[in-house]
Amino acid sequence: MYFKMRLVDVVRVPPPLLGEDMNEVIWYLLQEKLEGRIDKKLGMVVAIIEVIEMGDGRILSGDGAVYYDITFDCLIFRPVMQEIVEGDIVEVLEFGAFIGIGAMDALLHISQITDDFISYDEKNARLAGKEKGKSLSEGDSVRARVVAISLNEREPKDSKIGLTMRQPALGKLEWIEEERRKADGESVQDVS
Repeated sequence: MYFKMRLVDVVRVPPPLLGEDMNEVIWYLLQEKLEGRIDKKLGMVVAIIEVIEMGDGRILSGDGAVYYDITFDCLIFRPVMQEIVEGDIVEVLEFGAFIGIGAMDALLHISQITDDFISYDEKNARLAGKEKGKSLSEGDSVRARVVAISLNEREPKDSKIGLTMRQPALGKLEWIEEERRKADGESVQDVS
């Protein structure tokens, strides 16, 4: 999910910034250029960690700026298909819940919660099961599996991550603990 990567990029330093501390200027310009951006192969750049190397500057004809080749370390957020993630519900809507799984939110569609019929309780802003009585509300902690990834480089806010909880050992953490206790209780009775 999170990776530390060493990357190389070219940074354009405009003339007004040339008299400043170049290490601070490069760091600032890298942050402005890359943090929050998405690359389909790399993922989302969360933070610039460290500037490793700054090459000699180049000046292009007709441009007063100086261009530097920069080697730097950064923190990348990249969801992986079939990865198990844990997060908190940040919003509950009629069609599902959004789960905060790091630098992005993922959608848990209503059809991917349980086998039970789920309905939306607008008054209490929760999703509730009809037969088993299980419910999801804002702030609940869940464990889910990543089943769909669509990263949008041009509009990062339009990127989508889809989740499911319809498999064993997935769901609201309280449900998982309850199932574990039941399993342990049954095995203890069998031993007696």
